[in-house]
Amino acid sequence: MNVSLLFENLDSIMQALGGLGLFLLGLIIMMDALRALAGDAVRTAIVRFTHSPLSGAVTGAVATAVLRSSSATTVAAVGFVGAGLIGFSESLGIIFGANVGTTLTGWIVVLLGFKLNLEALMTVLLLIGALLRLLAKNNLATSGYALAGFSLMFVGIAMMQQGMSGFGDLITPEQLPLDTFSGRLKLVAIGIIFTLFTQSSSAGVAMALAALYAGSINFQQAAALVIGMDVGTTVTAVMATIGQSREARRTGFSHVFYNIIAAAFALIFITPFTMLLNTFFPTALQNNAEISLVAFHSSFNILALLIILPFTNQFASMMIRLIPEQSDLFNKPLDKVLLKEPNRALTAVQNSVHTETTALLTHINAILGDQDSHKTDILQLQLALDKTHAYIDLISLKSESGAQWERLIAMIHMLDHMQRLHERCEEEEDRAVTLRDTQQFVNEKDIMILGIKSMMQAMEANNLKAMLEHADITREQLHKQLKPYRTMVVEQIARGELDIIVGTNYLEGIRWLKRVSWHLIRISFHYKQAILAAGK
Repeated sequence: MNVSLLFENLDSIMQALGGLGLFLLGLIIMMDALRALAGDAVRTAIVRFTHSPLSGAVTGAVATAVLRSSSATTVAAVGFVGAGLIGFSESLGIIFGANVGTTLTGWIVVLLGFKLNLEALMTVLLLIGALLRLLAKNNLATSGYALAGFSLMFVGIAMMQQGMSGFGDLITPEQLPLDTFSGRLKLVAIGIIFTLFTQSSSAGVAMALAALYAGSINFQQAAALVIGMDVGTTVTAVMATIGQSREARRTGFSHVFYNIIAAAFALIFITPFTMLLNTFFPTALQNNAEISLVAFHSSFNILALLIILPFTNQFASMMIRLIPEQSDLFNKPLDKVLLKEPNRALTAVQNSVHTETTALLTHINAILGDQDSHKTDILQLQLALDKTHAYIDLISLKSESGAQWERLIAMIHMLDHMQRLHERCEEEEDRAVTLRDTQQFVNEKDIMILGIKSMMQAMEANNLKAMLEHADITREQLHKQLKPYRTMVVEQIARGELDIIVGTNYLEGIRWLKRVSWHLIRISFHYKQAILAAGK
């Protein structure tokens, strides 16, 4: 590159870079405003409508189109998987669809910024948006902020166009890597590096469009740059997985692997796409190269989605093999990043508590001799309960928080009873063994085992009313059965029919059953209250 030419075109370089800065600033402002306006609704919609990879793909594309950021959508997906709101397989659809949604920015830039030349109108809209942000309140002020960001993007595009127009002698297609496979790979690498610096593939696409419009690069070079920019945007999703659960890390790295697969396909797709354009639209690359580029960007992302979507299960299996299961069986959803949004953090606690309750109830049945149940690692379960307790302590809410506050209180009560029930199983297991091995308590033992099984079935069916009813019935039946036992055992000890040590063990066993049945009722009650509060 000629140094004298560089200095001669310094103004053009500064103008192009300034335009890129304005575009990025406008994009950030608009994204922040749109998240404030529609962020909660979009996040709710992602969870609500993501039931399969296909619905996830549609939801991911729409969410990205609304939020103007594939990174925002994929980071949300990582968080939702971490919270246990959606499964890993369902999240893959969101990841795949986000790439399609982000191509909308290219269409907006080329159709409004390049073809209609709306710079004068946008400066007026920028003023209107700024005034609304300063003078209005609530959603109207936020809408003004979004309008200001939107307008600023196009002011930046106009500056980039003007700056790039002076690049004709400074940068030419001949100075960049040639249109060979290795040349395309080099351009992909440049696109990745550019996105790593700007943290926005949309800004990269806008810059590539401006360079293409100015003739500084040709279509094939611009296409390779855009492919690299799609790959570069995956860094944000990877960073969002730091400190999160294994499922969330799988989701973040799935974005990387999918984009690499899509990029490989897109590199091969450049030549046939160019041939199709030349066949059906002979003047497209000469007269409408910018539209051709965004059409290419959309086309390869849509085709990659259609190709890989039927193989979502296989893709998920591959990611599970690459990032295998972790040893923590109970606290997978508890990610500290969720503490920024108490409702999601409470959902994470709820998912952990559900797993811990199931393990605890199964353990009770196992130590009572139920052949269908297996013991839980009681030490690991204690660590999990302690971790859940420590996590819920970090959720910051006030009593004015309404349903969230009710949910938090119910979860704390439930965890307290679970800790005490855990003590009954750990420190007083010998009392359960006494009941299991004593013929005199067969009926009472069976009442407890059957009651717990009914509770767990109701819990899995999310029939919380039935779960509480089964706990109540179990306690009532046990108390009815055990009422005469204390007097009877004491009289047998007094008459010398029972050894005092054996008799005392019987009495302790009776107390153990009563205490366990009471904790079961309170756990069921508070779990029901927590779920009801979550639905408010």
